[in-house]
This record gives sequence, C-alpha cells and structure tokens, in this order.
Amino acid sequence: MDVYETLPIVPLRDVVVFPHMMMPFVIGRPSSTRALEHALTKDKRIFLAAQQDAATDDPQPKDIYTMGCIANIVQSLKLPDGNVKVLVEGLTRARAIEWKEDKGFYRVVAKLLPKQDETSDDVASTMSRVVSLFEQYVKLSNNLHYDAMIAAARVDDANRLADTIAAHLVVSVEEKQNLLEIISPLERLVRIASLLEIEVDKLQVDRGIQSRVKKQMEKAQKEYYLNEKMKAIQKELGRKEDKGNELDELKKKIEQARMPKEAEEKASQELKRLEGMPPMSAEATVSRNYLDWLIAVPWYKRSRESRNLKKAERILHEDHYGLDKVKDRILEFLAVRKLVRKPKGTILTFTGPPGVGKTSLAKSIARATNRKFVRLSVGGVRDEAEVRGHRRTYIGAFPGQIIQMMKKAGTVNPVFLLDEVDKMSMDFRGDPSAALLEVLDPEQNHTFLDHYLDVEYDLSNVMFICTANVLHTVPQALRDRMEVLQLAGYTEFEKTEIAKTFLTPKAVKANGLTVKNIQFKNEAFETIIQRYTREAGVRNLEREINAICRKVARKVVDEGKQFSDEITAGQVTEHLGVPRYRPTMLEEKNEIGIATGLAWTEAGGELLFTEATLMPGKGRLTLTGQLGDVMQESAKAAMSYVRSRAEEFGIQKDFHHRTDIHVHIPEGAIPKDGPSAGITLATALVSNLAGVPTRRDVAMTGEITLRGKVLPIGGLKEKVLAAHRAGVTTIILPKDNEKDLADIPKAVLDVLELHLVESMDEVLKIALVSPLTALLPSQDQPDSQISSSDDQVTH
Repeated sequence: MDVYETLPIVPLRDVVVFPHMMMPFVIGRPSSTRALEHALTKDKRIFLAAQQDAATDDPQPKDIYTMGCIANIVQSLKLPDGNVKVLVEGLTRARAIEWKEDKGFYRVVAKLLPKQDETSDDVASTMSRVVSLFEQYVKLSNNLHYDAMIAAARVDDANRLADTIAAHLVVSVEEKQNLLEIISPLERLVRIASLLEIEVDKLQVDRGIQSRVKKQMEKAQKEYYLNEKMKAIQKELGRKEDKGNELDELKKKIEQARMPKEAEEKASQELKRLEGMPPMSAEATVSRNYLDWLIAVPWYKRSRESRNLKKAERILHEDHYGLDKVKDRILEFLAVRKLVRKPKGTILTFTGPPGVGKTSLAKSIARATNRKFVRLSVGGVRDEAEVRGHRRTYIGAFPGQIIQMMKKAGTVNPVFLLDEVDKMSMDFRGDPSAALLEVLDPEQNHTFLDHYLDVEYDLSNVMFICTANVLHTVPQALRDRMEVLQLAGYTEFEKTEIAKTFLTPKAVKANGLTVKNIQFKNEAFETIIQRYTREAGVRNLEREINAICRKVARKVVDEGKQFSDEITAGQVTEHLGVPRYRPTMLEEKNEIGIATGLAWTEAGGELLFTEATLMPGKGRLTLTGQLGDVMQESAKAAMSYVRSRAEEFGIQKDFHHRTDIHVHIPEGAIPKDGPSAGITLATALVSNLAGVPTRRDVAMTGEITLRGKVLPIGGLKEKVLAAHRAGVTTIILPKDNEKDLADIPKAVLDVLELHLVESMDEVLKIALVSPLTALLPSQDQPDSQISSSDDQVTH
C-alpha cells in the first residue's frame, strides 16, 4: 500500500541528501526559511531535493528534481546575518507528486518509497567488493577520516551501506542524484563499485604525480633555500644583490632587440623552454647563453655613415702618404653610396708586401666613413667552425668569429677587416676559405647562417676588406669574389716623406720626447733607408727611427730636458751601429759574364745578379743558387737560344763540345723561381762566351723563348722600384709590359731610362758594352778539322 505525506520543501544547491545521513547546511532564501519555520512548528519533518541548476536563485517546481529525501530536523540555529544553520538526518526516499504554494513557500505531496531488502549471494559479494574499494578510496583520499569512514561502512544492511558510501563519494551532483534514484540496493552497489574503481584509479595517478611533484618541490625548495642563503652571504660581504626577474629581463631584451621574425620566434621558443627548466641545470645554462648571443648580436643598430667626400679625402691623406689609386677607389665607393640608397656590399682586397699600410688603411677607411672597425686575423685558421661556429649540441659551443666580431662591433654596418687571407690552411676539420665564400659573396651574405645561432643573419651592410701578401695561395673561387687593389712598395722619396710626416712625430711622442729634443735631417732618413733597411714597406724604418729616439731619450734623462740633438747621416751610424746592408750596386766596373736581373719577392722587388763562368769540359750546364724548376728551364732555353745563334754572336758553334758552363745566382740560401730571369741568363751566357762585358748600370727582366722573343712578366712596379732604390739608371723591359708603367710614380720614371724590347737582339745591343761581331766563315773551324781532332782524341 502506497504511503503519501504533505511536507514543506527546501531546494538544495549542489547537495544531495541520502537516507541515514547527517547533513549540516545553511538556509538563506526567504522561501526556504519560511518552509523550515513551518516544519519546526509541526513534526520537524521536511522534504529535501536538489536543484537542477545551482545558479537559479528562485527555483520553480520544474527546476527541482522530483526524487528527494524526507529528513528530520535535528537542530537549527539562527545566525546574526539572518540565515539559519540547520542539521538534518535523512530518513527515507520520496518522490514529489504534487506541488502546493502556501504563504511564500512550497509544500509537496510526497510518495514514500520503501526500501527493498535483498539478501542474495550477489548482494553479499558486491557489498564485500564495495567495502574493499571504499577502504582503498579512503586511504588515497585526503578529505576523509579513515577510522570514521571504515566504522560507518561496517554494516550488514545493503541499503544503508550503499547510501553511506554514496553520501561520501566526491562525485558530481548529477551522479549522486542518479544513485539516489536507484531503488534496488544491488544495482546501487554495482554502480557505486564502478564509480569507486574510477575514483581509485584517479587518486592513484594523482598520488603518483603528487609524489613526483613533492620530490621536485623538495629539490626546488632546497635550491631556493641555498640560493637565498648565498644571497644573504653575498649581501653580508657587501656584494651587489642580483635584482629583478631574469626571465622578465630576457623577454624585455628580446622585444628591444628588434630581431627579424624568424629570429624572434626562435628566441621566444627558447625562452619558453628556459621557463620550464630548473634554474641551476646545465641545459638552462646552454639556453641562457644562446639567448644572450641572440640578443647581443646587432640586428638593426647602424652607424650613421659619413658621405662627405672632402672630409673623407682629408682623413685618408692625413693617415697615409701616396696610395692614390686605393684612395680614389674609396672615394668612388662613397660617391656611389651618396647616389644609391642601398648599393651592393663591397669586398676590397689589399695585396702587397708587408709594411706598406694595408691594415692601417682599413682603419682609415672606417674613420673616413664614420663606421665601427673590427679586425679578424684568419692567418693559420684551419677549422671551418672558426668561421661558421659550432652546433649547439656540442659542449662549450660558440658562434663563429664572424658573429663574434659583429657582436664586438655592435652595428650592422662596420668595416670588417679579414687580415692575412692568404695564410689560411685546411685539414680534416674542413676548409675555412670555403666557408668564407658565402661571407664574401654580396649575392649570398644577406642570408649568412651561423651553425650556433641557426638563424639567418644579414651581412650585406658590412664593408669587408681583406689583406694578403700574395694571391696565388688564395683559392680561385674566393679570389673571384674580391676586388683586388695592389699596394706596391714605396719609393725612397715616398719613404722619406712618410718618415718625415708620419713616423718621426709618432716615434718622438711614443718615446716621451719633443721636437726640441730631436730633429732629423733628410740625409739621415736616406741613410737609414739605404743602409739599415731593405724592404718594400716602412715597418723596419719605423723600428730604426724608434731606436734612435730611445738613444736620445736616454741622453735627455742624463743631461736634462734642454738637451737637443740633430740627427745627420753620420750620427745614424753612431746610434745604429755598423750598417746592415751595403749598397746594392755592387759592381764597380763592367765585367764579363755578369748580368743584373730584377726579381719580385713578397717583401717587394730585389736585384738579382747572375754570374756565368766557363771551364774546360764537355758542354755540361751547371745551375746553382737554389733555382726552382721553372728557372732551370729558363736557363736551358737561354742556352739553346745561344747555341742556335752562336756564330752571329761571334761564338764558336762547337763551343759546347769543349766547354762546361756554370751559372750561379748569389744568395744561394734563398730559393728562386720563375721565368722572368730568361733574358738575364741569356745575356750573362752571351757576355761570357763572346767575351764582351755587360754594362753595370743596366738591369733587365723578361722571359725568353727559343726564338729569342721577349715575353711579358709580372710584378713590374716592384721590380722597377727596386732598381730605382739600387741606383740603376737603365732598365730593359718587355714591350708588352708598357701598359703597366702607368702604376709607377712619375718621379721614378723621370730619372730612369726605360727600354721596351721585343727580341733578344735588342737586349744585347743595350746590355753589352760593345756590339757583337759575327764570325766569318774562315774563322769557323772546318768540319774536317773537327773530325780529325776527334779522331786524334779517339786514337
């Protein structure tokens, strides 16, 4: 028989009340308060049901679940704020059948749902399983008291067990409402078991995570404690405390760096990785270093370039004497920059002997253009990673020298000097000159990729300047990307002017002297240049001037600041000692078998004296003086030419049957090579065999062919300057080298007598003291006499 009861209803937010459950809650809504007061005046019984939506403030019957619980009001307490705190005990399930509105609250006709008793084996086993799962659940849960919960769960009634456990499960209101609406205790227990299995799994996962987090937290707390202790110690010692959040500072710096999009994305990504790393880990240090490099490299900052041609010309003349061709090229570059907004990058290469001012000229260019200057010496570099950097996978990886120098410059448009590019080498670690191909190619260097940064970097605004002593050691592909400007050696006049204008004031200042203490005469400079230095540049000249200044500085200290000395040619010897070099014009008279040639060296031009002598023998040609293969072949070609023209030169045509010839080029410790000594060797041979002396004041250079043609040679400027330094007045040059005379200073050309020749006949007319007389047929030995003489030798 169904039982009905009319009771006031109180809708509950986020709470489901089960039978056999004690539940405290607070009532605040006026309708709920009136319903409670009505119940208290009667038998203290009330109907409790959950709202479908907890956010509804004034719920209507449709907003409340029909299945609820009839409860007994155990205790009520009115609070100062007007709310009422209530403690109720659930009695039995009931379903609302009919709703009645009564004086500001609802009453419902509730149908009581009697509990079902089941005692089958399935119920017993399910109860045992649920109790076991609930014990695990309570152990893992931090919100439930273990002893109280286990005591509450030790009951024999399936209904009571199911409702007790359901009341204490931490699940959603909807799930609890579902359990309330299941009448069958077996079904309810099965559902509770499945829920408990899910919750136990969740708690076990949470416990594992919590354990790991706890370990990390303990480690982090330990590190934090030690760091704070270190800070306190540092503060006590008076050291500066590291303030501010490092990550925030890095983020701010990344924003201020104005990187390209790709680089900024990479930096932001690395910063996110860094945020998730322990601060003291090795990986965090690597990431922080990488970010520091990305931020430190200039991405947009540039020097304000000076394009004032007059000012640039003045600066170049202030810093260097001569070098007009190079200065003109720099001014042309600036003129183009003034007309074109963004011209292509320029790669200039200064090549010439040591000490002619290649490196200092690059500094002057930076000063003239108002750009930053950085210098990278690549001499001896043999590892490609020096240019491109190491990948970050390696311990201690760093960017390459190109990026390091850009960081040092701090701008995107410096003057970048690559010094000694001819002295790079290669081994198993790679070829650095191949890596430089990308750097020095204006078509590619706007996307230069350093292995460490791993983002493209724009080098197109950089003005690259390379220096080299020779170009034949530079790979062809790299040479093709360079605009080569030759810096030949200085003339004596130029060296004197450089010493007077630049070197002496610098040396006087460096040694603490004044112009009153020391003055140099021009003859003193000439003596130093001729007798104490032998070079194309002025490095040794500067060294000797400094040596003299030091001697005078000592006298100033000994005799007082009023001491003054005027340096003459005689005093140079007194200060510097015995001259190191004798005059290069060694021959005091015209001699047979000696010819003066001209040679090119890395230090500039040199005179090359060639000696030939005859000895009885069988026509053997001996070559000494450390001659290279090409030079030996030139000597053989000269010998063949002389033999083919012997009668025309007044030489017995069978001279080689009875005579050995020895050709020697002095200074035998120095290796010599090249074809340009061909006409010098031929002249020495003809002079010796014909017995005609050569002129001591004539020097020559040129390659010889078997037909006696004179072919062009290289290094003409250096050779002519060497002859001029040595006091030679007449020089024989190949006709095809006439175009190269434009590079020689006019002051030198005016004092030299130059002969441009095409054949060996012209050379001999100039080089020999007297013309050669051809042999008459009667002067030559008849064939019959030669054979009879041979016969006598045989007999």
